[in-house]
Amino acid sequence: MGLIGEVLLLPFAPVRGSAWVIRQVLHEAERIYYDPAAIRAELAQLEERLEAGEIDEEEFDRQEDLLLDRLEIALRGSAGTGEGTAR
Repeated sequence: MGLIGEVLLLPFAPVRGSAWVIRQVLHEAERIYYDPAAIRAELAQLEERLEAGEIDEEEFDRQEDLLLDRLEIALRGSAGTGEGTAR
């Protein structure tokens, strides 16, 4: 894009900058959400809550299924990348 194109698009610079920031925040949120270590920690906390009687078996099973689905996605997404997270 030439100088004229850059000058014409200058009024949209804040929008382009904001879109970049939003993409970066979304990427980081997904990285944290699909971090296998974080998911395993959540599973351990869930088991502690069950043992402490804070939740019943049905709630435990429901939440465990959700966490295991997330873990599967995370491990599938990081397979072969050498990273510990999805992406």
